[in-house]
Amino acid sequence: MMNMPLPKTTQGVYRLSVSTFYFLQGLVFASWASRIPDIKSALGLNDADLGSVLFAVPVGQMSAMALSGYLVGRCGSRKILMAASVFYPAVLVCLGMAGSFWELAAGLFFFGVAANLTNISVNTQGVGVERLYQCSIMARFHGLWSLAGFFGALLGAAMVDWHISAETHFIAIFLICMIILAVFSPSLLPRDARRSSSQGGGMFRSMDAYVLVIGLIAFGSMVSEGTMFDWSGVYFESVVKPGPGLVQMGYVAFMSTMALGRFTADRLVMRFGPVRVLRASGILIASGLLVSVLFPMLWSATLGFLLVGFGTSSIVPLCYSMAGKSRKMIPSMALASVSTIGFLGFLMGPPVIGHIAHASSLRWSFSLIALVGLGTAFIAPFLKKYR
Repeated sequence: MMNMPLPKTTQGVYRLSVSTFYFLQGLVFASWASRIPDIKSALGLNDADLGSVLFAVPVGQMSAMALSGYLVGRCGSRKILMAASVFYPAVLVCLGMAGSFWELAAGLFFFGVAANLTNISVNTQGVGVERLYQCSIMARFHGLWSLAGFFGALLGAAMVDWHISAETHFIAIFLICMIILAVFSPSLLPRDARRSSSQGGGMFRSMDAYVLVIGLIAFGSMVSEGTMFDWSGVYFESVVKPGPGLVQMGYVAFMSTMALGRFTADRLVMRFGPVRVLRASGILIASGLLVSVLFPMLWSATLGFLLVGFGTSSIVPLCYSMAGKSRKMIPSMALASVSTIGFLGFLMGPPVIGHIAHASSLRWSFSLIALVGLGTAFIAPFLKKYR
């Protein structure tokens, strides 16, 4: 991207600007997630209906994957990120205005498209800044995404408590995003790093067992994350049944420990090693979900969601870090493979949970996700075998 070393002050400006767009991305998604119970009730959706309509998000995401990569490569991540940063919160406002199942489904499809455009472009910017620093800072970028989710969850809970409609709430988020765009977009990286001519080939063509295991671990973690994002509020509303204004307490608990964990993950890995951290993370996910299922009271369920947040916090950043050190795949292809496998879990998990809950119960659905956490703890030691 740039051959000459940049002054530290210039690097800091780029880093700050890119950081704000990670925050923007997390804020928009968390704002939607925080109002899912209200929108579900307003439209009269049951668990199966909600599970079905949530499928529109992964359809939109998957539909935009090739387009996002092409546009970022053709136009540059800066231009696409600026456009997506208008498109994403604008679609959020449309979700608040949806008056039927099909209107919500259409809105969620474009929400998925916008999310993918934002995700590809902001992470391309993040990789560029990381190259300027010549050290790993991606986990902290993702920590800012989680911090935005925590802030968005708190704001959503406040909006519900103040009886402010989802539409008005989402308009306020749109205005915040426009302020971020106006202030920080001039300081985004102007050019992206160019790929070496030797780094060709398909994403999965040369995948080895080591990268596949990492991808499966990321898949399990993102299933858990997606479940928490989309179903934590519904779980508290229909199972825990707390007092007024406390429906979002579980989601806030999850997002707070997820953000905290991402800012401390690097130290834990240096002290205990990646495999031990992954095993502990899987156990925390399983333990937290089982606590919330077996003891569905306000404080015990909140404690369970705190544990799930800690468990999921370090897995995805650690998976990306380990994939980049693959001995058989170039870093970019290994990262893309792991990201794709993991992202499928994030997209597929919430809709599947809805249909399982409709056939049985949400408590049963959350119990199955606990098994996914145990699977992470079981699979992690295989990384030593295939390394």
